[in-house]
Parts: sequence; structure tokens; C-alpha cells
Amino acid sequence: MSFFSAINCMDGRVQSPVNSYLKERFRVDYVDVITEPGPDKILSEQTDAVTIESIQRRLDISLQKHHSKGIAIIGHADCAGNPVSENTHHTHIRDAMKWLGRQYPDTLIVGLWVDKNWQVNAL
Repeated sequence: MSFFSAINCMDGRVQSPVNSYLKERFRVDYVDVITEPGPDKILSEQTDAVTIESIQRRLDISLQKHHSKGIAIIGHADCAGNPVSENTHHTHIRDAMKWLGRQYPDTLIVGLWVDKNWQVNAL
């Protein structure tokens, strides 16, 4: 069994396309999904310590117990939890990737954008 970790929005519209993308791109059997509304903003701004700690606790389980091959941080169009422009989302995703890279330096970190047509795009 192989796993990949996804820090994704709670929005149900993005779950299936992201999971399919990660399974195909990284040839994994399962995706451990950690959901929050607007997680790209949460990890980018790092102002909500309680939520960040919760994300890390769940991520650590995925990495340590499931030996996840990497971490994806996802943002998407029409996000109710982070209602900003696409360009701002891209900035949030990239900033979140940098932060995750500092926390998990030996782990593959990828950023994904799910556009208005529900297509997954790597950043």
C-alpha cells in the first residue's frame, strides 16, 4: 500500500479530482485527506496556531504511520473559506509550500490549484 497526503479544502467538489490526480501522478493507492476551509490561507498566514497544530498532528500520522510519499497543499476556485483571487490563492499555496518545506524538509511538497472547471493544475 502506498499513500500521499493532501491538505485540501473541505469543499466536496475538490476531493475527487484531487484524489484522482494524486493517485495517478504519484502512483499511490490511497490519499490521506486533511481538510479545512481555505487551508492554503491558514498555512500561508500562520495566524491560527490551533488549526495549524491540528493539521500537523494529522499530517504526522499520515507521514509516520502510512509512510506517505509526499504532501500536497491545495487551493481552488470559488472557495468559501478563502474567497480571494486566483493570483492570491497561488501566492498562498506557494507560501504554504515554503512553510511545509521548513517543517518537513525531507518530504516532497507539491502545490495544486483546482480551477473553475475542476481541473487540477500543478504550481
